Amino acid sequence: MTTANKITIFRILLVPFFIVQVLYYLDTGREYHRWLAFLSFAIAAICDGVDGYVARRYNQRSELGAILDPLADKLLLVSGVVLLSMHNQPYLDQIPWWLTATIIGRDVILALGLGVIHFTGGNVKVRPHFIGKMATVFQMIVVIWILLRWHYFGLRVWIWGAGICTAVSGMIYVFEGIRRLSASPTSAATPGQNAQRGTPDHRA
Repeated sequence: MTTANKITIFRILLVPFFIVQVLYYLDTGREYHRWLAFLSFAIAAICDGVDGYVARRYNQRSELGAILDPLADKLLLVSGVVLLSMHNQPYLDQIPWWLTATIIGRDVILALGLGVIHFTGGNVKVRPHFIGKMATVFQMIVVIWILLRWHYFGLRVWIWGAGICTAVSGMIYVFEGIRRLSASPTSAATPGQNAQRGTPDHRA
């Protein structure tokens, strides 16, 4: 249990606290719930960079961290995006459903693709692309912007940025997955299949 993994686990524990504070705010309208939700989300987002720095700086990369880190990101972002996609007026602006569907759809497709690559014996190691990191940043900004109740015009800019980056990064990962599947030995036809496609057997 490295320091980086402890920070990641702390991020995961912040997710239910964040969800509860958002729900309390939408139910009661009390401002301190909104600020607690904002602080918990912001701290979890900052810790996302901190645990990565600690892992690289002190050589604390581990298989557990490789699983927990993206899990913490997805739990935080998906919970925030889904909660803020509901009809939360007059308290909070709403994330359009097309962005929510794009974010969740990309993650579901990636999870299915990783499963297919894993079961076909391929390498399931995922290397984050710059555009994927930008999608995560834009998604975090969208959630924080809404929680701070800033101007809606600026929010639309971040929403479109998040949508475009999410869709493009999804296509990049899909093409990368197809390339790995094509290079996998299991994608080649078996000898039996080749024999069936070959010259007919003329033996008596």
